Amino acid sequence: MRHAYTPSLPELQAFVQAARTGTATRAAAALGLTQSAISRALNSLEARLGVALFHRIRKRLVLSDAGRALLPEAERVLADLDRAALTVMSFGGHRDVLRLAVLPTFSALWLIPRLAGFALRAPQVTFDMTATLAPLDFERDPRDVAIIRAQGPLRGAQMDVLAAERLVVVGAPALLPDGVLADADLARLPLLQQATRPNLWLNWFLDAGLDPITILRGARFEQFGMVLAAARAGLGLALVPDLFVGGDLATGALRLASTRSMTTDTPYALTYPARSMDIAAFRTFRDWVLADAT
Repeated sequence: MRHAYTPSLPELQAFVQAARTGTATRAAAALGLTQSAISRALNSLEARLGVALFHRIRKRLVLSDAGRALLPEAERVLADLDRAALTVMSFGGHRDVLRLAVLPTFSALWLIPRLAGFALRAPQVTFDMTATLAPLDFERDPRDVAIIRAQGPLRGAQMDVLAAERLVVVGAPALLPDGVLADADLARLPLLQQATRPNLWLNWFLDAGLDPITILRGARFEQFGMVLAAARAGLGLALVPDLFVGGDLATGALRLASTRSMTTDTPYALTYPARSMDIAAFRTFRDWVLADAT
């Protein structure tokens, strides 16, 4: 609800332009208005707030202390409105917009390469996609769906498992001239670390029955996508989900460094609030992604 003291959009636009240009005449030219319209908007805003936002010095408008306090907030509000308008415009003629939050590397290496196939099936649907590393609280977040690693039940969310997380060790061909290695030999090479999941190599070597004391000798990166880029550059071995390396293995950019794999207890899952089942675009996407993942 808009209160009596809440500035109108024309008032904010006039205020910001007057603050930037220093005169009502220049502000009017920037906004395509008359000088009198700018003056009325500024007077209305000052009356609404009960403070003087400018000192009138000859024909110049100089911000008062109150005006200086208001300016960055007014600029932020106008910038937010501009971004919101551009976001809506980007949807073009699409009738349905599906709001997704997806793990960064999963989206880049698994989901997005498949979206052309979904577009053929549902050309009326477009996406507003953001990255997430953590489960969403759908009671507070407006997203329709998230793809995360399943780490137990989520309050207010339903869950469909997409695929198990099966970890494999890969490296650049230059690091693996003799092909796959035994675990003891892997430990002698630089092991690239995943900062948000620091126990991966520890669990790998414990699973192999080896002393993991020497495993933290590689560079550290925040996401699997960064780890894979470092592996391609020959900086060390990467322990990553097999879902992410099919393309690199096919092109020869990376090779398997071990015949072993390790399945974690956190599969990739589609999570969503019950309200999303009322959205036709979501139901279409859910059916498609579950079929593609199997």
